[in-house]
Amino acid sequence: MKKYLSPDPFKKARVAHGCAHMDEQNDPVTMILRLKDVRKTAHNWKTFHSGATPGRIVIPSEVNIRHTRQIPFEVDPPLHGSFRSLLEPWFKRPLESAYQEKLTQQVRALVDDVLEAGKIDVVEDFSLCLQSRALTLLLNTHASEADTWIGWGTHVFRSEDDPLDGDKAALLYDYIDEQIKASTPDPEGNLYSVLLSAEVEGKKLTHEEIKGIIILTFAGGRDTVINAVTNTISYFAEHPESLVRLRNEPEIIGRAIEELLRYFAPLTQMGRVVTDDTQVCEHAIKADSRVSLCWASANRDESVFESPEEVILDRKLNPHVSFGFSHHNCLGATHARQIMRVLIETLIEKVSSIEIIDFEENVESLGEFERKVGFHQLNAKFNPH
Repeated sequence: MKKYLSPDPFKKARVAHGCAHMDEQNDPVTMILRLKDVRKTAHNWKTFHSGATPGRIVIPSEVNIRHTRQIPFEVDPPLHGSFRSLLEPWFKRPLESAYQEKLTQQVRALVDDVLEAGKIDVVEDFSLCLQSRALTLLLNTHASEADTWIGWGTHVFRSEDDPLDGDKAALLYDYIDEQIKASTPDPEGNLYSVLLSAEVEGKKLTHEEIKGIIILTFAGGRDTVINAVTNTISYFAEHPESLVRLRNEPEIIGRAIEELLRYFAPLTQMGRVVTDDTQVCEHAIKADSRVSLCWASANRDESVFESPEEVILDRKLNPHVSFGFSHHNCLGATHARQIMRVLIETLIEKVSSIEIIDFEENVESLGEFERKVGFHQLNAKFNPH
């Protein structure tokens, strides 16, 4: 079996029922599996809201390890739009040439390091380092901060023996508290300082609001970016001809990025809480129950995507939902896409092939489903041109 493959565990339930069910920490979830239904539900924020108890819309639920509301992720319109208007210019900075130049320098240096190193663990030695160093650009903070974040490991809220590690989460919360307290308002400074100087609807942001924005920036773009980068490396390892093709056809790199994001869907699902008794896929859903928007299943919907189980680098019709959909579309999507673009451009320039030596898959248990989201470990060797 190809090591890069991420089989679709949802197909049978998606075709037959459109929904599935999982019991998650005694707070059951109805999983929405078809693309049309996922998009429709994501758009209907009045019935399927995000402003529930902090941590409840995340799967697995974080209500027992987090009390700070992540913003704008756990805020509904109209306040959501006000926060979004404040944050979007900051999170669009990856489109600026200076930002891209710094990111390119980071990625090129890292690829040079792994080319010299011989065998490396792609997860720890490459993807985690790339994600952490790039995050210093997104926060506009000192490059040395990446070393602290790398030391936390690949997961913010998870340890080897605990999928929801409160002590580990506290490391992040305490770190953010210290950074906010040490910062001063400055609209030209780092993200902490910018937020301290900002207003939303005529009011200064509170410490908790700033903390919620920063927690989301750390947590939302960590595992997801690491999964995207690691899965991409595994794909190119088994498809060296794809590196050649992208080198010869750079005009399809944008489509290739979207296809890799569709196929690997770095985040499986995200929840909503139902405000009124309603129906989903002809199934009754009670008020105050949870549903999940299963991005990974929607991305393989055979009624929308031709040959959804194949990676087609120049796929033309690709309405994937790996970055969510509607008003809660991922704020960090521009940053993530730039990481993927610079990574691919650097690989096709510097790397001739990648050899996988051994690996351990990262498989999520989701009720009746088992889904591979990436790797716990991927030992490999990068070969130069």
